[in-house]
Amino acid sequence: MFDPEIFFDLPLRQKIKVLYEHGSFVVAIRYYGYKINLYLIGRHYVEVFYNHKLDCIEKIELMNPHHSRIKFYTDQINLPKNIL
Repeated sequence: MFDPEIFFDLPLRQKIKVLYEHGSFVVAIRYYGYKINLYLIGRHYVEVFYNHKLDCIEKIELMNPHHSRIKFYTDQINLPKNIL
């Protein structure tokens, strides 16, 4: 079972490993200087922020369904109504 509190206390490399082993890629968007990959792990959507200029993952966080960025996802896929 996925526990966001435990997941977000992990170092970045461990978060990446957990997503690779247990997450499902959903969609990628471009947002300012980032390519953001959206993953589903358990019942939670997780965003992975990749900076092309630095060639690295800068952060991993839970998707905020109230952020304006959600429109970029919903333009491409149908997200469950209970998270919007």
